[in-house]
Amino acid sequence: MLRGRRRSGTRPSIALVLPALLAIAFLLLPLIGILVRTQWSELGTHLTSPGVVEALRLSLIVSFSALGLSLLLGVPLSWLLARVDFPGKTLVRSLVLLPMVLPPTVGGVALLLGFGRRGLLGPWLKDTFGIVFPFHTSGAVLAATFVAMPFLIISLEGTLAGLKPTYEETASSLGASPVRVFFTVTLPMVAPGLAAGAALAWARALGEFGATITFAGNLPGETQTLPLQVYLLLQDAPEAATSVSLLLLAIAVVGENGAGKTTLLRALLGLTPRAHAELRLGDLDVTALPPHKRQVAWVPQDGALFPHLNALANTAYGLRAHGMPKAEARTEARHWLDRLGVGHLAHRRPAELSGGQAQRVALARALAARPRLLLLDEPLAALDQTTRAHVRHTLRRHLAGFGGVCLIVTHDPVEAVSLADRVLVLADGRTLQDAPPGEVTRHPRSPWVARMLGRNAWPCTATRAGLTLATGGILVAADPLPEGAKGLAIIAPESVSLHRDKPTGSPRNVWPGTVREITVLGSRLRILITSDRAPDLIAEITPEAAVDLALADGTDIWASLKATEITLVEL
Repeated sequence: MLRGRRRSGTRPSIALVLPALLAIAFLLLPLIGILVRTQWSELGTHLTSPGVVEALRLSLIVSFSALGLSLLLGVPLSWLLARVDFPGKTLVRSLVLLPMVLPPTVGGVALLLGFGRRGLLGPWLKDTFGIVFPFHTSGAVLAATFVAMPFLIISLEGTLAGLKPTYEETASSLGASPVRVFFTVTLPMVAPGLAAGAALAWARALGEFGATITFAGNLPGETQTLPLQVYLLLQDAPEAATSVSLLLLAIAVVGENGAGKTTLLRALLGLTPRAHAELRLGDLDVTALPPHKRQVAWVPQDGALFPHLNALANTAYGLRAHGMPKAEARTEARHWLDRLGVGHLAHRRPAELSGGQAQRVALARALAARPRLLLLDEPLAALDQTTRAHVRHTLRRHLAGFGGVCLIVTHDPVEAVSLADRVLVLADGRTLQDAPPGEVTRHPRSPWVARMLGRNAWPCTATRAGLTLATGGILVAADPLPEGAKGLAIIAPESVSLHRDKPTGSPRNVWPGTVREITVLGSRLRILITSDRAPDLIAEITPEAAVDLALADGTDIWASLKATEITLVEL
């Protein structure tokens, strides 16, 4: 029998436990004091007295008004701090934090000097609009907002900073304006952080005392909130003050809170200031247009489906952003989901979809937006081989009927040549090849592309004796390069012949080697051969031929290649 072992690190250190317990006791003891000292038999009488009821009403008015003002002003400021780089950003963040570290009475003095009758703005407000903040309920709201809004801003800014911008950029590529993106994508996705920040701000506004009494005074029915009422009761009726403190405690408790491919896509979308791409779609130059007006739809690597929307709403998003009525947009979206074979998943959210299903929904969303340019960034990268083959087939079928231009970014040359009408090969920001798929397959100009397509690719230099390889060996080709030229010798695995003894006859290229690996590829075998006279070589033969040759790992073998089977690409 095996017994589970205790996980290391689960036994806490006594040196940490004792201070932690003291901290809990320090925080808990005052609260217990309120509970113990409360005269429960008199609680109803204390809490229903006219002064307490009026203070409670005023506290709720002030705290919720402060929360509304904090949301109106604080949410845009949170977004600005999280999403935009601008001069003085550090200073602005320091100003946000300032009310949290100032003594409340100092905050009240600062409000008087700014908005009081003799303050910087107070006389103008009084003369122009007749507004006087001190000793008025609006002054209590202003004071509560001053001390509470930073809690909302800091909480929401952290949530926004943790939100991947891919979702917002995808929505923009579907035609949504920045304001629409903010209200339909950004805010729903940061709702938990917004709710937590709002709860903290409301609780802080509810308990505000120092800034309020300094700036707005302590007038019953006007500015005397519950905290001020507790202060007065503590002098004349301590038992009642304890009961009101218990009320505040009860209502203030809140819950706990590389090659340049992607750069090219972002430049085409107009999403990066670091790169510029002149973009013309037909006769229309869209270079100066913002992302949501370019008619360019983007499907990023992870699909970036909006997690708070189901598949149908995701697909209809671009149509709604372009002004289509809701019912019509949903009908069109369902049509695209059906075309891509995921219509039965219309009411599922992204978390309930498999990788292949999510990719098809993301593609449906992009196609439904009727873009003139469709950008697919590694659309199959996250899928397993079986799902990848299925989605590749779906892509090929639906892109054939797509009326616009589609640009697919991929690391897989097989994927590129099977989906594209033209292939652009990039390396280190440079174009290595721009040709039809057939040309890239027959004459790849990159060793990496050649190997990914299953070809042998040997760098070489043309000399009088033939093609000199990096290993020092000589390769003879039927159509040699000009002397001194650098090139790439492309050799198809099926063109290589294998022998147990040195062959005689017509092959111009013969060398010995050793079998290092045998792998199954469909109905054929791929043999990796190493040699000190040539680079590593892949040969492809039938299982029957492998049996006849008695091949195994470590078997000595001879390889031969006709000069006419070598394709040369000058670099």
